[in-house]
Amino acid sequence: MAPLTPPRLGIAFVPTLPPESLPELARAADEHLDDLWVWEDCFKQSGIASAATALATTSRVRVGLGLMPAALRNVALTAMEVATLARLFPGRFVPGVGHGVQDWMAQAGARVASPMTLLEEYTEALVRLLVGEEMTTQGRYVRLDRVRLDWPPTTPVTVMSGGHGPRTLALAGRLVDGILLAGGLGLDDLRSAVATVRAARPADAPAPEVVHTLMADTGPGADDRVAADLAAWGLEPTGGRAVVGDAAAVAAAVLRCAELGATTVVVQPTSATDAADFAGWVGREVRPLLA
Repeated sequence: MAPLTPPRLGIAFVPTLPPESLPELARAADEHLDDLWVWEDCFKQSGIASAATALATTSRVRVGLGLMPAALRNVALTAMEVATLARLFPGRFVPGVGHGVQDWMAQAGARVASPMTLLEEYTEALVRLLVGEEMTTQGRYVRLDRVRLDWPPTTPVTVMSGGHGPRTLALAGRLVDGILLAGGLGLDDLRSAVATVRAARPADAPAPEVVHTLMADTGPGADDRVAADLAAWGLEPTGGRAVVGDAAAVAAAVLRCAELGATTVVVQPTSATDAADFAGWVGREVRPLLA
């Protein structure tokens, strides 16, 4: 058996944290980790504003954004925003789009009859716009007339898509090279998601990047903090959704995710944890154990 390739290791900026706490976490991630991932849950922080802040605060770390709800944004605007950040910070920005949580889309007056059709049309258009193509299309939801970016990215941008349902994951596996799994998935969910994505890939397509989130905590009170966060997110405290323990325990859990197909593991701190301090601990204590 080939030796396991250690996954990229990142930290999540949990959307229950105030936006003003992001720069400190970004600086810690820049010093210690491979990735920083910002979320766009309704109705919390803006994903683009958060990503721009994180990128401007750092010099090295990759900043991922997932998942921007397609129903909330015209695809031409999303392409403009992504291209601008990609040119300002070449190779460091990874955008992700999804169909959004339908209850939230209904609250915003943006729910559509066919979220899957929207996501397919939107993702295809976004990918083509970001490589500098001129787009004219009259889809069910995406309608463009000779739209071309004046300032497309100068380096390739990996557009991510994903979620948790099999139809959504199969669509993402077919359309893009980056798969962002929904937070709160257990190990069986991860295994099933990777299998779904791989089965949907075109035969000549490269292996996709698969980004998986793992809640983690350490030290006194960690069990209680994790239990509280899992309950707040409506998640069962089973199935490998979270890990509590020392650096060796967290590293083992990260490597288990890699064994199941995750190429990037994003550690999610609990909302009661000092996220910047935790990022430093993960980088100093956990990351060396992955090799």
